[in-house]
Amino acid sequence: MAATYLQQAKLHHRSFATNAGYMRNHVLPRWGNVRLTDIKGPAVAQWLADKRAGGLAPASVEKIRVIFQRSFVVGNHAGLPGCDPSPVRNVPRVKFTNARERYLTAEEADRLRAAAAESYNTQLSPIVDLLLFTGARIGELLRARWDHVDVERRAWHIPTTKTGRPRYVPLSSDALTVIESLPRFDGCPWLLPNPKTLEPFVTIQHGWERAIRVARLPGLRIHDLRHSAASFMINANIDIFSVGKVLAHSSYQSTQRYAHLSDKALLAAVEAGAAKQKET
Repeated sequence: MAATYLQQAKLHHRSFATNAGYMRNHVLPRWGNVRLTDIKGPAVAQWLADKRAGGLAPASVEKIRVIFQRSFVVGNHAGLPGCDPSPVRNVPRVKFTNARERYLTAEEADRLRAAAAESYNTQLSPIVDLLLFTGARIGELLRARWDHVDVERRAWHIPTTKTGRPRYVPLSSDALTVIESLPRFDGCPWLLPNPKTLEPFVTIQHGWERAIRVARLPGLRIHDLRHSAASFMINANIDIFSVGKVLAHSSYQSTQRYAHLSDKALLAAVEAGAAKQKET
């Protein structure tokens, strides 16, 4: 069943390597030698509870549950005996709060940029700049191609996104300046390739970890640059709806997490109103 699931995931999931890792490191060590008909819901629930008790992040435990459940669904569609009913189907999802809010100040962003500029990875500096200027996801940027960028329209086309729908990201003057300064490699279509392979980076984590250490920003995640881009826009008095459109949020609720960041603008509004009342 696991092999059937992985075969299907390899064809359809952009996060195949991640899913395969969860299957290899968590699912198969526990259930790899167990008959499907011997897997029972209570045992699965206890297994997941033990994962949480062992210190695994709630989001990771939920990912394991989803992959295991999806494996039974795929196996059933493939006609494997013992996949229906799924013992995972009635194992409840444990609710947890996965939202993490970390926003850079302008001074912290400057420190990060300075550290990235000193990195052995010469592409890290423009990567940091473009993530802060666009609010894009790191995977979207690392897969960007030169023919996706329309300088005249000041737009970056992302054909494949997390939601599965293509979108356009508006490019500020600063973002365009960064793009225009990027080196071009003969025969290479990628905007920010690994200079050694001329293919998209598999990871930039090593250079990133060094940069946040030099910048004295421990624990900062690459994804926090997306949150920071949103915070800079909101504190520049850009409305929540527009920020959500830039970030391509699928729902208004997704952008609401940034609503409190407009407090500075709201405070300025009430201060201005109070000052106006004092005028004679």
